[in-house]
Amino acid sequence: MSRIGNNPINIPEGVIVDIQPTEIHVKGKLGELTQDYNEVDIDIEDNILTISRPSEKKSIKSKHGLYRALIANMIEGVSHGFTKELELVGVGYRANNQGQKLDLALGFSHNIILDIAPEIKIETISEKGKNPIVKLTSHDKQLVGFVAAKIRSFRKPEPYKGKGIKFVGEQIRRKAGKSA
Repeated sequence: MSRIGNNPINIPEGVIVDIQPTEIHVKGKLGELTQDYNEVDIDIEDNILTISRPSEKKSIKSKHGLYRALIANMIEGVSHGFTKELELVGVGYRANNQGQKLDLALGFSHNIILDIAPEIKIETISEKGKNPIVKLTSHDKQLVGFVAAKIRSFRKPEPYKGKGIKFVGEQIRRKAGKSA
């Protein structure tokens, strides 16, 4: 069984953690995040944050590791940030952005225009002879993952030719076509 909740979290220089009775605030150079919590105890001592559980009930044991992971991601996000890169594989697939609007040409009869949350910095990279790449950067890991999954859902990679939107580095399980 995993014991991830017992691992201490080092708080880097420049990150301020404020613990309230039911929520925790983390502030750093890249932004500020807030998370509600319950049924666990959070303590800070010498820039090391520890999370403990008051009892061994199953619901509390499950939240112990969850809140440890969420708080570690918050601290990592406000100090370093998170990045997801999506690759558009297919003939004629294009991506452009004007400010916080992402314009995707994915082979449909119309372009898909998506408004991106202001917390996310978006960048499109189009080089001749290479697939277009959409780069999402933010301090909020959940938000970056949600927006990346939303963009990917417009045209998931198909198993025969591999066309679609995939994460950079993602392996697509390929199938053999008809054998005549």
